Amino acid sequence: MAGSPAPAAPPRPGRPGRPGRLGRPGRPGTVILGAALAAVIVAGAAVWIRRSTSTSAADQLALAAAHRFLDTYLGPDGRVSRLDQGGDTVSEGQAYAMLIAVAIGDRRRFDLAWTWAQHHLQRSDGLLSSHWQGGQVVDPQPASDADLDAARALLLAAQRFGDPAYRSAALRIGGSVLAAETATYGGRRVLVAGPWALAPPAPPAYVDPSYLSPRTFAALGKASGNPAWSQLTAGGYAIVEELQSGGPALVPDWAKVSSAGVATATPAPGGGSPVYGYEAGRLLVRMAEDCAGTGRSIAAKPWRFLSAQARSGPVAAQYGLDGAPRVGYTSPLADVAAAASATAAGNHSQAMALLARAATQDADQPTYYGAAWVALGRIMLTTTWLGGC
Repeated sequence: MAGSPAPAAPPRPGRPGRPGRLGRPGRPGTVILGAALAAVIVAGAAVWIRRSTSTSAADQLALAAAHRFLDTYLGPDGRVSRLDQGGDTVSEGQAYAMLIAVAIGDRRRFDLAWTWAQHHLQRSDGLLSSHWQGGQVVDPQPASDADLDAARALLLAAQRFGDPAYRSAALRIGGSVLAAETATYGGRRVLVAGPWALAPPAPPAYVDPSYLSPRTFAALGKASGNPAWSQLTAGGYAIVEELQSGGPALVPDWAKVSSAGVATATPAPGGGSPVYGYEAGRLLVRMAEDCAGTGRSIAAKPWRFLSAQARSGPVAAQYGLDGAPRVGYTSPLADVAAAASATAAGNHSQAMALLARAATQDADQPTYYGAAWVALGRIMLTTTWLGGC
């Protein structure tokens, strides 16, 4: 897989009518963090970070990655532009900016991203339209990962910035997620990819396993007192463990859940074959940061496979569920996901090396998606800035 830069990859698949969300892949990089990136220590650290008695090297790297994403992709009007994909905006990007900004205590940029999302993406039910381009919403359908990430960021902002309005906004989004983006199949509460995934003839309903976020479910459950959130966590664990049952324990980018609650790997809604790739890698990060042992166990299961891949060269951007590489290039998310698995398995030094390699890839060939997950990976895996357990 190593060698010359890879050609551009096709867009990251989404549901029919929803554009892919990934730009070209990063080319293979070295395990050593690029000197230019390592030297970036941003002066505008959040007050709550500055008040700590010491700042670790991991904190400094996370802060640099956070500012790199916000400085590059968040405009002065609060819109996150996918610069490598024509400058459009997806709800996912707004939510990423909100999470990153609140993590580092940057209220100004948090408010910019949230205000823009409110004015341009938020629907009457509180959920966020998934795609904006050319001055208007071009896909009003929400994506449940963006809705959940935004709600999590708002709950944390309410605590960190002392503004209860954020909490109210988070609970409004959370209530609509439960109403429009979940369903019960076979006694399991299931998070589906969006309202579109429940449209006839569902079930089976489309599920993106990487949208599952136990930390977000726990935060919304605590804030709302609604037991549906713990049911959603239990249902999510069960689905993922079913999907991990074979071979290298790789979870697919997409799955379908039947009326009996049985999950099976499926191609992306646009076609192809089931793969572990640009979607599924995020699941390992979300599970590795879980406060419960079940989530961390899920994240650790692929480590034996991923560690072997990392030793022999760059981790591929996509694998078949049998572990066969599907492409000859890597991506920042591939290494961030492997770092999450290493973290869950207790291999800290390997996790840090993989995070460094992901950062080098993005510095070498910048992409919106790569920069977002380098920042989120460092924040979620190496700091407690999104809350501790």
